[in-house]
Order: sequence, then structure tokens, then C-alpha cells
Amino acid sequence: MNISVVIPLLNEKESLKELYDWIAKVMQSNHFSYEIIFIDDGSTDGSWQQIETLSKHDANVKGIRFLKNFGKSQALHAGFAKAKGEVVITMDADLQDNPEEIPELYKMIVNDNFDLVSGWKKKRYDNKLTKNLPSKLFNWAARKTSGVKLNDFNCGLKAYHNNVVKHINVNGEMHRYIPVLAKNAGFLKIGEKVVQHQARKYGETKFGMDRFVNGFLDLITIWFISRFGKRPMHLFGALGVIMFAIGLSFAVYLGVDKLFFHPYGRLITQRPQFYISLVTMIIGSQFFVAGFLGEIILRNTPDKKRYLVKKELNF
Repeated sequence: MNISVVIPLLNEKESLKELYDWIAKVMQSNHFSYEIIFIDDGSTDGSWQQIETLSKHDANVKGIRFLKNFGKSQALHAGFAKAKGEVVITMDADLQDNPEEIPELYKMIVNDNFDLVSGWKKKRYDNKLTKNLPSKLFNWAARKTSGVKLNDFNCGLKAYHNNVVKHINVNGEMHRYIPVLAKNAGFLKIGEKVVQHQARKYGETKFGMDRFVNGFLDLITIWFISRFGKRPMHLFGALGVIMFAIGLSFAVYLGVDKLFFHPYGRLITQRPQFYISLVTMIIGSQFFVAGFLGEIILRNTPDKKRYLVKKELNF
């Protein structure tokens, strides 16, 4: 199979038929073998019934229905697990991503040997103050922190080689950082393509300003995980050694000063250096313990499923 199109959605009933027709037209005109995987992330507007209708008329349409809303990352994870195509295309269900971009994205993966190609919505039709400006700040921070040189991390339109989606673990709200996850997994050939962005035709956006706050917090998380996720003791142990060494230095200084230079001076407990020494040694010990606990947890945590599937179609 050439292409798997993975589409997570939440309450997008009005756009599904139009999106399906558009994708099918592109696929058939380019003679691709394909599947369209809709992941209904707990919709309440009849989106699943629309997916069922589409799947009855076209075996290429497949569906996964979550028991409730688990989030876009979990929806992508479920779609990636089922995808069979050599190239996996992700896109949003709101008609803001243009399916006409799919053939070129496919060629970049197959012919140019990219592991991942991310769309770049260079010209956007979103609100400049509430979406465009925060998005630019977010992307700048993501580039600086991750080292992945992309202009638009959060674009839903992306293309992956099948090997990539089978070897990355998308959870929490890490869908924004899939290129970073791919890089950390060893897939280094990451490209970018300017894609057409379209104004939303139906409904309202499901994301508010809080997504940017969460995005920056997730960025810190992924930075930590990418550097110390497999070796937490390297961070906490190093901090523990530094803090304990500072405390021990103050303790030695106080002891030497009291024994040899000022034996009749102030009591050690009356000097601020004593409390600096005590606090830093305690903090250093706590960092060390945190590192050990992190190592123990890492080695004993089973891989838990982060979503519950209610129903599947055509798999």
C-alpha cells in the first residue's frame, strides 16, 4: 500500500464527507493505493455515524472510535499503530489542510528519502494576535531547544516513512513535537514543505490560548526526556554532587575556623554559613535520592496503553 492518511478528529461531522471526497479524488487521480484512517477522539456530534456511512461505501475508509476524549496525541498513536502504507500522511479534519499537497509529500519521502516532511503554513488565515504571534514564539523556542530547524512544528499536515511512525511513542500532548521525537529516535533526515493553509469552513477551533502554555511546558518536558529520560541519575546525581560539595565545603570551613582560628568566637550555629551548609547538603542528598528513584521507576514501569478504543471499522 502506498499511503495511509491518518486523521484525528473531534466533532467535525460537517467537514468529513467533503474531506473524504477531496482525499479520494487526489488518491485516485494519482493512482495511489491507500487507506483513510479516521480516529474519532470522543466526538458527540455524530462524527462517528458519518465515518460509519463512509466506510460502508468505501473499504478504504477505516475508523477508530475512542471511548471518550483522550487527546490528539493518543489519537495519532492509535492511527500510527494501524497504518499499513509505505508513507503515512497526517492531517486535520477541519479542511484547513489541503489534500492536494499529498502527492508532493509522498514523492519527498519515497524519491528524496526523507524520514519525515513537515508542512509549513507560511501564509496563515488565523487571527494574528491570538494564534499567529504566539505560534511564531512557540516555533522559535522549539527550534532553539530541540535543534530541529523547522518553521512550523504544529502543522497537522506531515508525511512520514512508515518506519518512523512505528518507532516513535506519541503520548501526552507531544503531537506538537513529533519531529523532535523522530530526531531523538535516530531519524535525522527531516524536511519541510510550504503548504497551503485554508480558512476554517465549518465549526470552531478546538484549541485555545492554553495550548501555547501547555506547549512550552511540553517543550521543557521533551528536552528533559530527550537528554535524561533514559538516565535520570546523570542529571539528579550531578546536581546532588554539586550541592553536597558546596555544603561540605562550608562545613569544613566552619570546622577549621572554629578549631584553629577562632576557638572562642561565635558558636557555629550562630553563623549563616552553618545553615547554608546544612540546607545544601540536605538538598544534595535529596537530588541523589530522586535520581535513584528515577532509575528504579524507569526500569520497572510497564508500557501502559493511554486510551480505550470503543469500536473499529474495516481493520
